[in-house]
Amino acid sequence: MMSGGYTSIDNQKVSGSVPAVSDPGHVAVKFTDSSLHTFPPSGAQGKISGGIQPPRDADDSFSGPAGGSDEPQGSGWFRTFTVAAYKPYFDVDTVDVLDRLKESLFPFRGTFTEKTSTNPDLYGPFWICTTLIFVAASIGTFVTYIAHKLEKKEWNYDINLVTWSAGVFYGYVTVVPLALYVILKYFSAPSGLVQLFCLYGYSLFVYIPALCLSVVPLEIFRWVIAGVAGFMSATFVALNLKAHIKSAGERWFLIVASIFLLQLALAVVLKLYLFTVTV
Repeated sequence: MMSGGYTSIDNQKVSGSVPAVSDPGHVAVKFTDSSLHTFPPSGAQGKISGGIQPPRDADDSFSGPAGGSDEPQGSGWFRTFTVAAYKPYFDVDTVDVLDRLKESLFPFRGTFTEKTSTNPDLYGPFWICTTLIFVAASIGTFVTYIAHKLEKKEWNYDINLVTWSAGVFYGYVTVVPLALYVILKYFSAPSGLVQLFCLYGYSLFVYIPALCLSVVPLEIFRWVIAGVAGFMSATFVALNLKAHIKSAGERWFLIVASIFLLQLALAVVLKLYLFTVTV
């Protein structure tokens, strides 16, 4: 018997018991030195060979082609219809967009194309046009609603205001730069197409505060607001393209004047259809 109430079992053969194993003696375990501060280790040791490693591009496994090739999926015109082709034109942050919006409000500087020549974007133009559509529809609806209520007349919502605004703004920043791109290429003064999209898109930003000010129920005030916004937008585009178009020869002045007048024509159209309230 042992102290504590436990029964000792001698090393004897007992039916159903496991025979005792002789003590092999003290076995020394030696650990090899390793640099634990470095991960992964520079060289693999032991049973794990150095050839079994995670793939080097594990983080890019979903961005590469399905076939395992590092080559792009499309080339030539086919790449135009991929998302990757337009990704660089949306690679801007808030600071870049705000700086370009401020630049559009100071049209006499004429440094917008110089600042955006290496990184023109489509992010700003897209959201400027989208915001203009929303502001034009909401402000126009609000103003006409108040005007009808003051005249005590029945008011009905005009859904065509949204579709018309979308057609004007999206169409203008798409068709006009495309036409100008062809004209400049014809006169041997080619300009980047995305650069033109970027320039014309930011030129419309001034119409956002102008539309907000159109809630003032004074017709002469609305004409002044539309005129000032149109002049600023036209000057912004014309001065930023002036230096480049001068290389087109003696006709550069006619091209710049046409660009300026076209921007003023847009302001007149917006005044007649968006800045005017009829009851």
